Amino acid sequence: MKDAAPQTIYLKDYTPFGFTVEKVELTFRLAPTATRVTSRIRFAPNPAATDRTFFLHGEELKLIRAAIDGAEVTPDVTPQGLTCPVPDAPFDWEAEVEIAPEDNTALEGLYMSRGMYCTQCEAEGFRKITYYPDRPDVMAVFSVRIESDLPVLLSNGNPGDTGAGWAEWHDPWPKPAYLFALVAGDLRAHSDRFTTRSGRAVDLNLWVRPGDEGKCAWGMEALKKSMRWDEDVYGREYDLDVFNIVAVDDFNMGAMENKGLNIFNSSAVLASPETSTDANFERIEAIIAHEYFHNWTGNRITCRDWFQLCLKEGLTVFRDSQFTSDLRSAPVKRIGDVIDLRARQFPEDQGPLSHPVRPESFQEINNFYTATVYEKGAEVIGMLKRLVGDDAYARALDLYFERHDGQACTIEDWLRVFEDTTGRDLAQFKRWYSQAGTPRLSVEESYADATYTLTFRQHTPPTPGQDEKLPQVLPIAVGLLNPNGDEVVPTTLLEMTEAEQSFSFPNLPARPVASILRGFSAPVVLERDASREENLFLLAHDTDPFNRWEASRALAVASLMNMLSDPARGPDGAWLDALLDVIRDSALDPAYRALLLGLPSESELAQRLYEAGTTPDPEAIHAAAEKHRQARAELWQAQLPALAEEARVDAPFSPDAAQAGKRALGGAVLAMQSRVDGGKAASAQFDAADNMTAQLSALTSLITAGAADDALAAFEAQWRHDRLVMDKWFGVQIAFAPPHDAVDVTRRLTEHPDFDWKNPNRFRACLGALAMNHAGFHRADGAAYDLLADWLIRLDAKNPQTTARMCTAFQSWKRYDAARQEKMRAALGRLRDQPGLSRDTSEMVARLLG
Repeated sequence: MKDAAPQTIYLKDYTPFGFTVEKVELTFRLAPTATRVTSRIRFAPNPAATDRTFFLHGEELKLIRAAIDGAEVTPDVTPQGLTCPVPDAPFDWEAEVEIAPEDNTALEGLYMSRGMYCTQCEAEGFRKITYYPDRPDVMAVFSVRIESDLPVLLSNGNPGDTGAGWAEWHDPWPKPAYLFALVAGDLRAHSDRFTTRSGRAVDLNLWVRPGDEGKCAWGMEALKKSMRWDEDVYGREYDLDVFNIVAVDDFNMGAMENKGLNIFNSSAVLASPETSTDANFERIEAIIAHEYFHNWTGNRITCRDWFQLCLKEGLTVFRDSQFTSDLRSAPVKRIGDVIDLRARQFPEDQGPLSHPVRPESFQEINNFYTATVYEKGAEVIGMLKRLVGDDAYARALDLYFERHDGQACTIEDWLRVFEDTTGRDLAQFKRWYSQAGTPRLSVEESYADATYTLTFRQHTPPTPGQDEKLPQVLPIAVGLLNPNGDEVVPTTLLEMTEAEQSFSFPNLPARPVASILRGFSAPVVLERDASREENLFLLAHDTDPFNRWEASRALAVASLMNMLSDPARGPDGAWLDALLDVIRDSALDPAYRALLLGLPSESELAQRLYEAGTTPDPEAIHAAAEKHRQARAELWQAQLPALAEEARVDAPFSPDAAQAGKRALGGAVLAMQSRVDGGKAASAQFDAADNMTAQLSALTSLITAGAADDALAAFEAQWRHDRLVMDKWFGVQIAFAPPHDAVDVTRRLTEHPDFDWKNPNRFRACLGALAMNHAGFHRADGAAYDLLADWLIRLDAKNPQTTARMCTAFQSWKRYDAARQEKMRAALGRLRDQPGLSRDTSEMVARLLG
């Protein structure tokens, strides 16, 4: 277990390691409780370093022997690593250690998953494998020999010699230890080939357990699309002879980009129409692209230190978002990204876990794999691209790859290529990396003498450790519409750099209606006093798909807020009439129409109330949302059959965007139908479903209609032997449970014989779903808080990473009433006071409690 009272690490204290590493040779003799790892490493003094202390990280290792240039030595060993006197000249270090993969429940380093050996070394897992300078700026060429009687033995790079019970691998590209990977097990390969644009053939393999061979085709196609797209759009060609992906059941994250050997959570790669929803197919496509794109933005060019994590993650999230936008619907992708940003990153920015895109300090780096680093980091890349333009962005990326290939870099290196390409000074833009919090952008409008003027003011509220905020560079995309709905000024990018700034549009014969922040051009909270009539106008006429959706969202929020302030009121009829007109427009993408039918989440409404100075009542919010959904279903009852017929898919199942969009619209319509027919249409769809999207959509509709008992039993009987589908069965029962039942349903399901709490997917399916059930989690008696804390206390001793990440369920505790606040603080306090609490969870709880 890691030290629970760790040292704080600061960006300003970075110094290079005292030695360079020329090559690494590793030999693994695999055994569940006594794996032997022999390392042979060529070190040389680093001329760029001033501190020549020879310190190698190492945790939970049993040192068998160590030698320098063949002579045995006795290092000074601590729980964190070892030190040893070394020559002031190049030397060979050799060490042999013993580890116990079978006992490694933290799933970090070398561990076992149902008989398979696998690794997870990012961020600091390699130190649990052998003694090494486990930091991203130490890059070396690795050669690996694996000895085991298991049939498949894999590591990074290209395959070398093999024999009975052994295999060798060599990775010719220098890499940091966090990209090391090893897999050994009884696996089956789904294989294909890809020819790069230069004509080189690459062998592709997707390795799975026996029985999962039929769930590989989609992942393989996604890989090939990613390889081709990266060549076409970024000019990046794959650089090894083989690309391997392995599906692993026990994995803390979604996937890992290890050079040439990507390791995936099985939920992020295995797919079939019968077992996977359209959302699963799209997620798999995006994650495979993300990890493949890391081959250049993360592997060939990596991070100098972990403070630069956004350098690889923000850029690669942006690239995978571009990929999905190109393959599917760009407006639908953009709206989905913003929904996710507001649901996950905005609360992080506005709470005790707030931190800059590039943090200044940390205690446990695993706690900074956050929505701020990933999603806000991607938004920063998107803003930079908008500001410099597509052509300059492409030239800057070419220069980035040319200048920094094979290096471990910083945000300064990244921004410098844009400055050198464009001549721009990006010093102010750099604040996006150092300043935490979500800027709030207010706007005032005026019209006089045929000139329309927008005056913007920006303000970023204080965040932990940052009371004063400086103005940011904000790219604000604006379009203007005439009163008849015609666009009089097409999308124009305004660049705001001051705390207050005005922009004028002359020669307009009539006062226009402004469409502001088109495409969500900057990750800000737009504070605009737009009237109901203006939003109805934008919903009907805006040519920007995002802002058309945003106008409907604003009307939905206003309607729900009015219902909360006066429980006797119903939904805004004018908005529902206007929305129905849009939903019935068959020229619009069905996926887009499905998004328009969605309501703001209950958590988002709670945050809006809190920001307005009102203490949110989770039960009242849930009641208003349910009342709205019921009223809309009843009001539109006559139109629902025609909408359902339009959304029907007659062709054989395909996970492509066209069919997926129809099924999304059909699922939204079915949810409304279930509110007026007692679940009859959902029951019929459940019985006839030949794909998981239709089956699960029907099941959730039946749960909300209170008519799911038979369907839940049938679903369990059908899928009890499929671990990924059963994750869905566990999750939907809790996520869609009535709030007063959510805790009891969760307790019952955690007693189910198939609830494996040590498996991250199953744990998240249950306890994560409880946290997502807003009113259920925030039940007034605090029962859900206590239940989650009980399970986190239990899990922390086994898997600190998953425990720490699940603590974020409490991050918005300050926005609720005093009684709920006290119950959440008490639950967190129980967790904090546990003896032997991990470093991961200790830091997270301390930050939450302030």
